[in-house]
Amino acid sequence: MLTTVAQPLRRLFVESDMEVPEIIDVTSGHVAVFCRRCPSKIEPNDDSAAMIQTVSGGIVMVVADGVGGCPLGYKASAIAVESIIESVHEAAPLSDLRPAILDGIERANEEILDLGIGAATTLAVVEIQDRVARAYQVGDSMTLMIGQRGALKWKSTPHSPVGYAIESGMLDEADAMHHDERHLVSNLVGSRSMHIEIGPARLLAAKDTVIVGSDGLFDNLHVREVIDLARSGKPVRRISMLADMATKRMTDPSDGQPGKPDDLAILIYSP
Repeated sequence: MLTTVAQPLRRLFVESDMEVPEIIDVTSGHVAVFCRRCPSKIEPNDDSAAMIQTVSGGIVMVVADGVGGCPLGYKASAIAVESIIESVHEAAPLSDLRPAILDGIERANEEILDLGIGAATTLAVVEIQDRVARAYQVGDSMTLMIGQRGALKWKSTPHSPVGYAIESGMLDEADAMHHDERHLVSNLVGSRSMHIEIGPARLLAAKDTVIVGSDGLFDNLHVREVIDLARSGKPVRRISMLADMATKRMTDPSDGQPGKPDDLAILIYSP
């Protein structure tokens, strides 16, 4: 049965430098959000995030990572998340959110290209409706769907040479974390060759968790570590442990462990 809510719930996190996570109550559970600027960074946070719960009960979570070194990366990521949320909001009476999400991504690409300054961003989007989740991706921000006991039920593939090498089995994750080309991205919003990858529709079990994060998370923690920290417990505890561990790796990497100072954006949906 389709769940309905009286009013849509929208939250945007742009240029955020949060000290503590924010927990947003939604009809089917909770969305935990954490966005923080790279340690010791003066410029704005290039990572943006957003979520919306529509009147039809659907939930859409968005993470965008403005490309470092490009002009106004933070502006590109803000355009991306705002375009998605606005497009979904406009289509809110409809239960099928897929056309709105695709339209929002295309709008964002056109608007960023129109800036004419070479700005670009990654984008990861997840919609959840009636316990069915589907991910959309441009770039190397990632989505995980995991079970309460730690089973990895689905993972997006980063759009990068290293991401494709891991997916094909040519490179294992441990070596990839230290690869010289780890940070190259082959698909971006703000590119005339942008393409959108649409994941399969996945039915979530009662206690499944969905994680969306920028490479500030996944370049500092192995996928298995992310799963183990986020698979169970109260929402604030899950996201706090992820943020704390990623920050520790950024500022004080251990021997043999990944460590890359970066902006950080994490969203976790849990029932």
